[in-house]
Amino acid sequence: MIETELQDKLKQQLIRGATEMSVALTGEQTEKLLAYIREFEKWNKAYNLSAVRDVQQMVARHLLDSLSVVPWLTSQKIDVQKKFPLTRMIDVGTGGGLPGIPLAIMFPEKQFTLLDSNGKKTRFLFHVKTLLGLTNVTVENRRVEEFAPAEKFEGVISRAFASLQDMTEGCASLIKPDGIFLAMKGLFPEDELAPISDKIELLETIKLVVAETDGERHLLIMRAKQ
Repeated sequence: MIETELQDKLKQQLIRGATEMSVALTGEQTEKLLAYIREFEKWNKAYNLSAVRDVQQMVARHLLDSLSVVPWLTSQKIDVQKKFPLTRMIDVGTGGGLPGIPLAIMFPEKQFTLLDSNGKKTRFLFHVKTLLGLTNVTVENRRVEEFAPAEKFEGVISRAFASLQDMTEGCASLIKPDGIFLAMKGLFPEDELAPISDKIELLETIKLVVAETDGERHLLIMRAKQ
């Protein structure tokens, strides 16, 4: 009974938070997101996927945080889809699959590659991919500098991958010439932009709304200067 009550609480929390952020969830997406976070919590005990231990905090700080970019990948506010058709994306330094797994659930028509050098974390990702039937997910267990994809990506997204300089320089070989970098950050990283200003163009800065979370969150959309 306690377990059922917790599952109901998590479901209500997810739906309430998504609604607050203008993210529409289907029943199937809701169930897959909840199944993912339950597995995340279970595997976290042995695999140390996250410092967050409470599953309700995981919904807020992992699921809702990852979903905060969904409106900006679908809306006309920044016209991302027309200018940059993001059909193939790579989540670099994905860890336990954030934001890649939630985004793959939300966008089954897009292909997501999840890259991480930590073997324990990629084993978890293989498990989740199989469990949830995520045919649009590819898992790569290797360092970013060792990965040479047969086809380059239209977008590189990262939620916690070092500095903007490390991201844009380290992932330069993974992205198409007209591809974009999508960096999820906390406070606006003014100090990180200065060292790359001669090579990287900041196309858009979006202040994200993350339900149930304090502090600022930003999405920076960048590309190599042409």
